[in-house]
Amino acid sequence: MERCSVVLAGNHDLGVIGELPVDEFSSAAAAAARWTAQTMSERNLAALRALSPLDVDHEVGLFHASPRDPIWEYVLSTLLADLCLDAQSQRVCLVGHSHVALAFHRDEDGPVAGELRPEGARAELDEGEWLRNPGSVGQPRDGDPRAAWLLLDLEAWSAEWRRVDYDVAGAQAAILAAGLPESLAERLEYGQ
Repeated sequence: MERCSVVLAGNHDLGVIGELPVDEFSSAAAAAARWTAQTMSERNLAALRALSPLDVDHEVGLFHASPRDPIWEYVLSTLLADLCLDAQSQRVCLVGHSHVALAFHRDEDGPVAGELRPEGARAELDEGEWLRNPGSVGQPRDGDPRAAWLLLDLEAWSAEWRRVDYDVAGAQAAILAAGLPESLAERLEYGQ
């Protein structure tokens, strides 16, 4: 929180603070949200309560899930991306929620095109409309267990998808030591 100028709330954050009912989550995700609510400090819970799932006050729109539904919508198809591009007010938006590194693009008169973005993939964003997902640092779901992130250069209007190794075994051990469902630990190894 101290290092970032913008931080968004995700669906799990909202579940932890009671803004979303955890019975809408999968059983493993609900268990993780309940555990987090019980173990998180009041200071950190207060920080979560101050967050929103969207930020449209900058030249790039930021949404936990999508411009149409900032909390729950998974944008994984060109059809949904087309609907989201219609709904966004900025020309370029970042989304998350799916934990999949990808990009969708629409030229002025063309159809929406989209694809997964592996490490090192680049996009020039100076023309057209864009909906991009950096992937996930904590739980990638595109078959690559490495932490995924996006280097965004607003001066050059370019983006580059990046990956970095992290201690998956250590994260798995911490999940299991906390008594959380084994599936949450296992999926990290496979990027699922």
